[in-house]
Amino acid sequence: MMDLSSRKRLMTLLVVLTLLIVDSSALAPTPPNRSFLRDRNARAAANSVTRIAATSTTPASTTLPDVVKKLSINSVDGTAEIEDFIAKEDLRLKEKAPSLSKIRRMLPPDAFEIDTPTSLMYFGLDLAFVAASITGLYAVVTSDLYRSLPFYEQAPMVAPLQVLSGFAMWCMWCIGHDAGHGTVSQSKTISRIVGEIAHSVVCLTPYVPWQKSHLKHHLNHNHLDRDYSHQWFIREEKDDLPLAFKASYWTRNFQLPILYLVYLLAGVPDGGHVYFYGRMWENESTEEKMNAAWSSLISIATATGLWHLMGTADFAVTIMAPWLVCSFWLFMVTYLQHHSDDGKLYTDDTWTFVEGGFQTVDRDYGKWVNRMSHHMMDGHVVHHLFFAKVPHYKLEDATVALQKGLEESGKIHLYKRIDTPDYTQEIIKQFDENWFFINEAQVVRE
Repeated sequence: MMDLSSRKRLMTLLVVLTLLIVDSSALAPTPPNRSFLRDRNARAAANSVTRIAATSTTPASTTLPDVVKKLSINSVDGTAEIEDFIAKEDLRLKEKAPSLSKIRRMLPPDAFEIDTPTSLMYFGLDLAFVAASITGLYAVVTSDLYRSLPFYEQAPMVAPLQVLSGFAMWCMWCIGHDAGHGTVSQSKTISRIVGEIAHSVVCLTPYVPWQKSHLKHHLNHNHLDRDYSHQWFIREEKDDLPLAFKASYWTRNFQLPILYLVYLLAGVPDGGHVYFYGRMWENESTEEKMNAAWSSLISIATATGLWHLMGTADFAVTIMAPWLVCSFWLFMVTYLQHHSDDGKLYTDDTWTFVEGGFQTVDRDYGKWVNRMSHHMMDGHVVHHLFFAKVPHYKLEDATVALQKGLEESGKIHLYKRIDTPDYTQEIIKQFDENWFFINEAQVVRE
């Protein structure tokens, strides 16, 4: 048991950490791509208000940022306001694509039923999967046989378990992803608890900061300037990139295992998720930052506690190696479902929620990988169109219904699906050839 002086030092440390997390803008550099894109984004923001006022049936005083601001970063409520705004703005589609309300009628009504017991069953199964695989890995790492082997024999001995544990983490990450969208339960408390355990604890990803940036990604998917989680560069303008980004492009093939770590810590392109700075935290209240800081502290405490318990070497082998496998899965899936040879990007003059959603890609990784990943890959188009409405266990049937509805309405050309059984080779190939580039011909400007 800690004595009084030890408890005081611990409390002081927690207070200091919280203050650093909540107000770290003075200590952290602005991500370089924010400087590079600042002028373009400023023009985009100004043009967005003008476009919405001119083309939407929504009053000019109401903009998407206004609606988003009403949505608490840990709330399941408020999605109806967002959906209503999107439906009104999609009057601009002019038959190029069906409206969101028409697409909704293509899907079976039960696709929108969120069942808490079913969600918690999947959460429990994945939690057991993670616990069993990590426990087994740790038992091997701490065994006399493992300790007696030289390093070059230890590595192949644990590699299969590390890959398995990392995949288990990825499956759990997908459950936390549902919690972030409010599709685990209608209860905000249950969603928050599941999200904190799945993301902040198991996947060492601060849940609320991730939830915040991810929501903005969904509300701006495939927008050239305003999309989150993705940075888009025009291939024809690559010579004008800042040196830091040129260096990133030159070394791209060495970065795949660590890109998620860079995203969380360095804040490229959205802003910091462990300590708070960058565009995702601009104009946010101290109250919202404090709410998000709890997630960061949970992740820091979990990692620190396991490190202290296991020691540096065992922590690296048992926790960080599987975490890197999980992060590889996360980046691979995210990248491939938002990149395709015929994918399009939109500007403020051309973007609509529905058309941006149809630029996401459903990819088939194989029956069991799809199922264990909770249809994150093969149900992604439906997910983007109804991100706060359809739980993961309804995505498969909803996707079949979507394809049928689009076929019957003569709009099946809008839907993208790519069989990707060799997914690891595909991400290496695509990232090497394209990095974050998009061709100018793929940008719809008018």
